[in-house]
Amino acid sequence: MTAVVAALGLGANLGDREAALDAGLAGVCDGADTRLLRRSSLYETAPWGDLDQGPFLNLCALVETRLSARALLTRCLAVEAALGRARVKARRWGPRLIDIDILFFGDAALDEPDLVVPHPRLFERAFVLIPLAEIAADRVVAGRRIGDAAAAVDAAGVARVGR
Repeated sequence: MTAVVAALGLGANLGDREAALDAGLAGVCDGADTRLLRRSSLYETAPWGDLDQGPFLNLCALVETRLSARALLTRCLAVEAALGRARVKARRWGPRLIDIDILFFGDAALDEPDLVVPHPRLFERAFVLIPLAEIAADRVVAGRRIGDAAAAVDAAGVARVGR
């Protein structure tokens, strides 16, 4: 497969959050078929959806991959599981050790039962848009420039905290 630039959003609010994000990114970017191009700073963010939990640490990354979108999703889920994530359907936006989402995959538009790209809530989430704009402000996704979308979103509760 031809190499594709994809964006990933990573978040954690349990345990050593920064270590989990580093391990998650390293697990996805093995160097053989997926490599890291850029990563954002770390952002501490208020929880989204389910507010009865601690703050998240988030980052976004641009990767170059030769995997299909489906294979990249499979890898992300495998890395989450290896890091101890147990998906609990009863609490969809609950606390987690690690979460890795595909935000966009080249210019692909996919709508499958467990894989929707671009991410369906990309433009609603400041915790994704702010770090993504740091590394891909001029990228146009679904007809919208990431930098413009980030400037328009309510960024309350999103604070840059490190590298």
